[in-house]
Amino acid sequence: MMRSTFAGFTTATLALNASHRALEVTGQNIANINTPGYTRQRLDIKSLYLRGGEFYNSNPNARIGFGVEITGVSQLRDPFLDIQYRLQMAKLGTTDAQVAGYEKLANILDETNSDGIKTALSDLTSQLQKLAQNPNSKEYDSMVRSSSQILLNLFHRNATDLQEVRTDLTNEFRDTTIPDANKIIQNIAELNESIKNSEILGNPALELKDERNELIDELASYLPITVKYRDHDLGAGFTVEELDIYYTDADGTSYKLISDNLTGILSTNADGQPVELHITDCYGKGPEEITNTIGEGVLKGTLDILNKSGAFDDPPSDIRGIGYYEKSLDAQVAKLAEVLNDLNKVSVKDANGNPVTDNNGNPIMEDRPLFEPIDPNKPITAANIKIADKWANGDYGITISNVQVPNGEGGNSTGATADENVLKMIKALSAEQQFTYKGDAGDVDFYKGSFYNCFVNMENILNIDLKAGNSTLDNKITVINQTADLKDSISGVSLDEEGINLLHYQQSYSAAARLMTTLDEALDKLINGTGVVGR
Repeated sequence: MMRSTFAGFTTATLALNASHRALEVTGQNIANINTPGYTRQRLDIKSLYLRGGEFYNSNPNARIGFGVEITGVSQLRDPFLDIQYRLQMAKLGTTDAQVAGYEKLANILDETNSDGIKTALSDLTSQLQKLAQNPNSKEYDSMVRSSSQILLNLFHRNATDLQEVRTDLTNEFRDTTIPDANKIIQNIAELNESIKNSEILGNPALELKDERNELIDELASYLPITVKYRDHDLGAGFTVEELDIYYTDADGTSYKLISDNLTGILSTNADGQPVELHITDCYGKGPEEITNTIGEGVLKGTLDILNKSGAFDDPPSDIRGIGYYEKSLDAQVAKLAEVLNDLNKVSVKDANGNPVTDNNGNPIMEDRPLFEPIDPNKPITAANIKIADKWANGDYGITISNVQVPNGEGGNSTGATADENVLKMIKALSAEQQFTYKGDAGDVDFYKGSFYNCFVNMENILNIDLKAGNSTLDNKITVINQTADLKDSISGVSLDEEGINLLHYQQSYSAAARLMTTLDEALDKLINGTGVVGR
């Protein structure tokens, strides 16, 4: 097939059209330079070459193409950077949720700028010292009781505040976080359907894809996801692109969250402790519990704060959540009650006032507890402790001394004083104690020191967790910003680049127009100037 004499006009026309469309795409990019989530668009073109010409009419080496063909408009994205960004979003979501939990705990337990349990412990010691100086004074005994009640009120308040944080996080997780994640999943599935319908009608739906990519990035902050694209054959060789999103847990089990317009769902069971997270894939398989197998994301970070207790878990976990501080506080309260109740025992005496002993010669002691559980069926904890009723009612007070009277005679035994038991209490409050959490999986020794220092240690651990979390959060923000910058270098609109493109396509448009003029002049000479010699 010989090239048409007027084929050059087709080439020039196609060049004009391509340059014009390229200018329009450049204008679209410039118009959306400040649009969040917008991906830079590009005109896709290729050389137009019609095959099948007759071999006999032209030398194959002399064949010329027929111009340029517009194949579509596409987005400039790097799939690798998208994957990296979404992985970083999941890690950022984990740390962000954990730091948010630690900040709530710090508002309760950090006494750096306020008087609280540490001050109350010091005041209790001070009141016991006054009682030691006035051992027979009911007034000072009452002051010790009042100081103890203030301390218990602070324990109750902390326990209540910790429970409120747990309840608030649980409700937020169940009523806000999970529905938000499910809504994102549903919206992505609806966009999948809209994009597919648009592509069937010949519209690339690039703006809808931008919206979908933003939602995918947001979903990646909740849990780790994998995005896969596939071609769907509609018949007659026509295909459209479809998107599937998978969640794979730490055990390697995959769940298809989104496929075409089908969606999976996340759900919780927060009736008891710990909070459980379940997943049902888009084909209705499940629900399967993924509480302890979720790898990263806001969901994991929140579950860690709600469910994990660090060294008190069985086996021990790497995250000290609300449970760690609840159990640490409970262990401190139980130890305080145990020590002071034990010191307040009195020896049983016979009718003559002599101590009663057991078969081994040890004195038999009578319990006079200073503290007892509010609910007698449960152990003493920060929320379940009160001043013993008989101490509150004045049936007995602080045991001043357990001095034994030898041979029925009056006086004190060697080395004993009238306030020895109160001094023992004072010493016990500042002495080194072994603090142990007694859990279902066994006892866990977690600190050795005074009551005051034990609370300070818990406070310091929380500050370390918070500072470490903030440091990690800053690092992850830096990494994700770097990844975002790399994405923007490819997908973002650069005013400088688009300005250069404007000049480039304007010049190519002018050149195509000049080509058409030149061809017109050549053909004019051919048509109107041929065969006129000698006329």
